[in-house]
Amino acid sequence: MFRLRQKKQQKTAGQSSGQSGNQLTIRELMEKCKASKDFVSFTKGDQHPFTISYYKSMVNPDLVHRDLIPHLTKNASMSLKELAVEIPIENIEHTKDIQKIKESVLIGSVMIQPDAKKADCLLVPAATAEKRQISVPETEFSVIGPKEAFVEAIEVNVNMIRKRLPIPELHVKEVKIGKLSKTRVTVLYIDGIANQENVNTLLQRISDIEYDHILDSTYVLQMISDNQNSPFPQLINTERPDRVAAVLAEGKVAVLVDGSPSALTGPTTLVEFFSAFEDYFLSWHVASVFRMIRLFSVLFSVLSTPLYVAVLTFHYEMIPTDLLGTLIASRSNIPFPPIVEAIILELSIELLREAGARLPSKVGQTIGIVGGIVIGTAAVQAGLTSNVLLIIVALAALASFTTPVYQMSNTIRLIRFPFLIFAQFWGLLGVSICTAFILAHTLRLTSLGRPYMAPLFPLRMTDLKDALFRLPFSRQGLRPMQMRPADPSRMNFQKAIQKNDIEE
Repeated sequence: MFRLRQKKQQKTAGQSSGQSGNQLTIRELMEKCKASKDFVSFTKGDQHPFTISYYKSMVNPDLVHRDLIPHLTKNASMSLKELAVEIPIENIEHTKDIQKIKESVLIGSVMIQPDAKKADCLLVPAATAEKRQISVPETEFSVIGPKEAFVEAIEVNVNMIRKRLPIPELHVKEVKIGKLSKTRVTVLYIDGIANQENVNTLLQRISDIEYDHILDSTYVLQMISDNQNSPFPQLINTERPDRVAAVLAEGKVAVLVDGSPSALTGPTTLVEFFSAFEDYFLSWHVASVFRMIRLFSVLFSVLSTPLYVAVLTFHYEMIPTDLLGTLIASRSNIPFPPIVEAIILELSIELLREAGARLPSKVGQTIGIVGGIVIGTAAVQAGLTSNVLLIIVALAALASFTTPVYQMSNTIRLIRFPFLIFAQFWGLLGVSICTAFILAHTLRLTSLGRPYMAPLFPLRMTDLKDALFRLPFSRQGLRPMQMRPADPSRMNFQKAIQKNDIEE
């Protein structure tokens, strides 16, 4: 009841603030704008002067002086409606709405008034189009396949998706969120393929966001997740337009945020975070092997160090006799228990990762390589850790880098520490208990209301063709059933069978 009452109060406050914005006069609006140094307002013309006002930091000056001012001086005796036809710029609006004027000027429109005291004006779109050039993906780089990545301009990102899906069924819905930032958020889906329930759920969650500024798609990801307290990401954050186009064709929904060089896609499942999009550019045999290697690497990265701590603390009898002597010799001069030396090495690896990520690229690579060698060698020689554990931690760190999606890689780095603590207190039983907790948590998770562990739970035999391994495209004639697509078929099986018979 308290949350409901609070939400109603916030909604009432928003309505009252909107009403106060509508009651704002044109003179008060101009006074507020002139308080900023980058706001320009001047009069052009002698007999029938026009007042021109805009933020010079938001407007393209070449367009104003080349296409706007000459037509004002040439057609000074025209009315605003006639002038709107003469100016060679599209989407000019003639309005008296103060709120509309305020919003348009703040995003880069030029306001033209025949009388500075009246709100009757023309709004000429002249926003500057500063944007970064399309570059190669950094976090999802692939040797084979396209080399384009999203940029911060939302129009460019939509263009890259439409270029790959040139169909009228690709719908784009736009929502503005953020009390201060007024961030444009677009939801993309293919009508007739995507489940409308998923689209409505996503649009409703985005519209319900009440936050003052939204700067990146990760803000939206954290606010619309089914379980915001879970360390597991419930939507995929990708910088590849080809990946977005592919998941849209599967019946999923994508989200683009203005100012963010990445997109969100969902609903998603846990196994998708271990599928690199490069898998679809390789033969299905090679792709399946690589995918299984990634899954094994994740298990090794999470369990290797906890198993070392558990065995050396509680279960010496499990160590083979030939290996036991090597372990005793490596730990003969170590004054700490296994958990302490494991935490020392794990924290050292995390420090090297953070230092390499925050430093410039060339310096970061040098710090990572040299720092790892120097610190590892010094730690072993100083008797702070054993060389066997150093090898295990180094391999676990390498294994964690095989995860294609960066958000899931961070999750794997985090959950290793609870496994270490459980292994220290209860040995292999503690590792089993922690595994049960993680498994129960992921089984309860959902992504936009869809099961997070599908197609493993609930079991979907038809969707296993592109889960733990990847079968040929000829065997993937149906879209993932856990998405509940409106059109489940991706190909005409009868034509495919007839074609194969003809070739044989």
